[in-house]
Amino acid sequence: MSEQQASDASAEHNAPVGFIGLGNMGAPMAARLAKWPGGLVVCDTRPEATVEGSTRAESPAEVAKTATVIGVTVLNDAQVNTVVAGTNGILETAAPGTVIAIHSTIGPQTAIDLEKVCAAQGVSLVDAPVSGGAGGAKEGRLAIMVGGEREAYLKLKPPYSLMSDMLIHAGPIGAGTKMKLARNLLHFVSFTAATEAARLAEAAGIDVIKLGKVVRHTDAITGGAGSIILRDNTAPIPPDDFWYDILSHVRDLGEKDLGLALALGGELGVDLPLGEIALDRFADGLGVGGDAAERSSTSGKEQK
Repeated sequence: MSEQQASDASAEHNAPVGFIGLGNMGAPMAARLAKWPGGLVVCDTRPEATVEGSTRAESPAEVAKTATVIGVTVLNDAQVNTVVAGTNGILETAAPGTVIAIHSTIGPQTAIDLEKVCAAQGVSLVDAPVSGGAGGAKEGRLAIMVGGEREAYLKLKPPYSLMSDMLIHAGPIGAGTKMKLARNLLHFVSFTAATEAARLAEAAGIDVIKLGKVVRHTDAITGGAGSIILRDNTAPIPPDDFWYDILSHVRDLGEKDLGLALALGGELGVDLPLGEIALDRFADGLGVGGDAAERSSTSGKEQK
């Protein structure tokens, strides 16, 4: 590192971080950033909202007078646009080189369009949605998915290490939001599947509370649904590939157990539409579809 680079890094370390939006997620995130050596400047529309150890600003423009890294956690796309580019917004006072990180879950195109407006003033904007909830924010364990220029991502890393133990550069602007949407698709489909599993258990006379304890216990060990997201693509897997035997085994177990669960649902009169879709698409989704009829025939012979 050159003397100039070292000087720039030191100046950035001593500059305050800004944070706008102190709601259920924003407040615990900002509380972690209050430990930043350069200090924290916060802003919220509610006069009473603040963070211990921070300096309060009356507008986003006031935040940007001193902060060169600014996080934004507000309600929706319209509020993000107002905070960044509206009257008394960040861009009114932001110096070139400032990085604005949008943590609100907004449309990818909103981030792309707003990034162009910021770039015209030499300001970097990244979409940086988070995963982990308020609990993860309080513990400093958020996953933050950053879409934008890598230089801007690297500038976030020092202060954001206070609230995130997984800061990921997802790709260009908009990629952070797209990754968050894919992550939450899995999350909420899984929630819907959990309600289906609970209905089956209840109809079978099983204690649903105890089922929940078992699921949480084993998910903590196996990694749950995320444990199969290991490959770098979703194409069919050739038989000589490393993953073929591993995921073929997962396929065989899954198809057997899904089939048995659907059979139980049929006996009890419980509709399990997600289970039916899962069985239909499981093998192809894993990349090891092959001949389903042949597998079913072979499986039947093995069980006799």
